[in-house]
Amino acid sequence: MNVNNRWFQLVASLIAMVMIANLQYAWTLFVGPLQTGTGWKLSDIQFAFTLFILFQTWVQPLDGWLIDRLGPRGFISAAGLLCGLGWAGMGYATSLPMLYGLYCMAGMGAAFVYSGSIGSALKWFKNRRGLASGVMAAGFGGGTALFIPFISWVISTSGYRSAFVATGLFQGLVILTIAQFLRHPPQEPSVPAAATTYRAAAAPRHHYTTLEMLRTPQFYVMYLMFMLMATGGLLVTANAGPMARSWGLTAAALTLATTLSPLANGGSRVFWGWASDRLGRENTMVLTFVLQAICLLLVIVVGQRSGGLFALSLVLVYFTWGQIYSLFPATSADYFGVRHATSNYAVLYSAKGVASIIGGWFGASLYERFGNWEVAFYGSALMAFMAALLAVVLRASKASVHLQVPAQAEAK
Repeated sequence: MNVNNRWFQLVASLIAMVMIANLQYAWTLFVGPLQTGTGWKLSDIQFAFTLFILFQTWVQPLDGWLIDRLGPRGFISAAGLLCGLGWAGMGYATSLPMLYGLYCMAGMGAAFVYSGSIGSALKWFKNRRGLASGVMAAGFGGGTALFIPFISWVISTSGYRSAFVATGLFQGLVILTIAQFLRHPPQEPSVPAAATTYRAAAAPRHHYTTLEMLRTPQFYVMYLMFMLMATGGLLVTANAGPMARSWGLTAAALTLATTLSPLANGGSRVFWGWASDRLGRENTMVLTFVLQAICLLLVIVVGQRSGGLFALSLVLVYFTWGQIYSLFPATSADYFGVRHATSNYAVLYSAKGVASIIGGWFGASLYERFGNWEVAFYGSALMAFMAALLAVVLRASKASVHLQVPAQAEAK
């Protein structure tokens, strides 16, 4: 077994990503049982989801900077403990602050796994960034499909507390084991990066540090695009269960939707990541962001009519949403280089935390205020369309980033 083989590293990181998928994508299965078992308000419960996303994203700039310098093994070992104990511990939560604290602990562990795994993919596969980041992100987006039937069965037979404990301990142990094999590729001489099959993605002349990246207008355009596009998918991820119940759909319909949606989510990340290596990142963004706006509207137009249409509409939303988690890390590396890829993307990825406030907590609050989900979905569809327009702006700005080497770098 050669642990320095890039495919071994990709598969090992992929397994770790699969193990944190439930923390986000299986959450909706627990919301109803938590409401029933505790009597807490929907928006109060969904605030836990928002806090999880905030910790899973806003911790990453710091841990990404450290992982770039110290390697992933120690951080992902710690992640195994944080994810396992945090998620399992939620089975014993008896108050909202306890629930919030434990979910935040799991979120911090998920941050270590996510930033370490995505950064590793970009470093080991410098000439196939779209595909590699797509495969890695697919583990997070689609991995929960392996667990949804089991979680649904445990909740229905033994209760949500048992489901938290069983999956939490298993996931934590697997992550801890995988961490012992993870490492960065050996340092290479400073030579121009190999050309990708995407002609417009020529490697930048300079590997931007995170501070240098923060001085470019392109970063802020990407950040706003990420936030706008992440909102709709997080709205669905957090509230699929409450939506199904409010529309009178059966538990079987929800299980079908939450089983098929991760497959679409994971497939989206691989397919559109691969496509962007050929079509261009910004061109792929424009296409998929417009499709996402249309699919979010379809949830409201046809998703309420039957369990089958509900599942289909969610599958379409995820297939046109999940690609952001392969397109943005690859685009960040295209524009700013791979040497600081973990910390650079970690800062960009924090936009998801902002989106979680809008899609998770605020979306549930809008439902409680208006008694329907239309306002939240119309708003998120508009945001996706705005992101598509910004992708056109980003494409027009590309010539200025490939960029002008910062003055301090030129002087070195």
